[in-house]
Parts: sequence; C-alpha cells; structure tokens
Amino acid sequence: MSAESLHASATELLTSWKPPTDADSSLREAMLAFLGSAPRGCLREHAPGHITASAIVLSHDRREVILTLHPRVGRWIQLGGHCEPGDDTVADAALREAVEESGIPDLSLVPGLYGAQAHPITCSLGVPTRHLDLLFEVIAPPGAVPVRSAESTDLRWWPVDGLPPGADVALKA
Repeated sequence: MSAESLHASATELLTSWKPPTDADSSLREAMLAFLGSAPRGCLREHAPGHITASAIVLSHDRREVILTLHPRVGRWIQLGGHCEPGDDTVADAALREAVEESGIPDLSLVPGLYGAQAHPITCSLGVPTRHLDLLFEVIAPPGAVPVRSAESTDLRWWPVDGLPPGADVALKA
C-alpha cells in the first residue's frame, strides 16, 4: 500500500461517480476537496478525518444484505473499515473488510462506486474524527453463510426491504 495509490484510487472513484442526488453531489465535492488538501487522507493516522471503505454485501439474488451490529456504533451497519497496509486501492480495502467481517471468502466486488457517506465517530484513534466512507457493492455466492468476527456484536442477513429498526445502511432503492 502507499498513501499515493489509495489517494489516487479514491480521487478516481469520486471523479467518475455520478451521484444520484444533489446531497450526494455535494458530498462528492466535499470529499474531493478534502482529498485535494490531504495527501495522506486515506490513512487512519490522518486524525482530522480519513477515507474509509465499506461494502454493501448482497446475496447473489440481491434480496438480502449482511449487516453487522457494530460494538462501538451500537447500530446495524454495512461492513467496512480503514484502509490498511496491503490495500493498493480503496476497493481492495472494501473487499478485504467484507471478507474479514463476513467470513465469506468468495465475494465479488462490483466495479465502481456504489455511494458515499460521512460519519462523525471516535474510531480506533481514540479521538473524535470523521469517516469519509466510500461504499462498494459486493455480491455473495449462493448459499453463503456469514461467520461473525471479533469486530461484531452480531452479524446476519437481512431482507433489503426489512431492515432492523435504526439500521444505518445506504441501500439503493
């Protein structure tokens, strides 16, 4: 991994993304401005905020989504996390996080950016920061069974039209 390759991949993803709403367009521009001022902004060490990678893991028929009950956030959310050594791109980070957190080895990443979100959070740095989250669509093979990791309080499939109360997941309609 290099800060440069992650930064370049995040910039390319956001530049080529066609946001579906005005709010998404505004977020896209804010993220591009952030990246323009933060060459190491894809790394966890960048305390004011950093790009993170999330995966919307859908069943092969796209009827269900895997959500984790995150111990720090206290809500059902999509899988994802920080870019790490060994991730050449933000997409690589999202797929790695999806495999680690779901326990499903044969996931397939759909090319391109699925969406973006921003979250104020106190992450592993121990100080308040902001996660600028790039989301990717990931498809599980038929019959995939998630296995909870130590990073989750609970992990399960949910119908895309029957998410748990308070879930914070950016599913497209």
